[in-house]
Amino acid sequence: MINGFTRRYGVHRLVHVEFFGAMEPAILREKQLKRWHRAWKINLIEASNPQWRDLALDHGLSR
Repeated sequence: MINGFTRRYGVHRLVHVEFFGAMEPAILREKQLKRWHRAWKINLIEASNPQWRDLALDHGLSR
């Protein structure tokens, strides 16, 4: 587990990922998602990953 956010909050799975071609739209999207209600975030995850699979391995990341 990586020190910082993941260790502090017990994050164990990557359940949603979005890719951007440039930093600015990625930062804007992150800020947008941080303002969302928890239910909206859950709906976003379930729309693309209904089983809440760990997507880390799909993207070459290890646990």
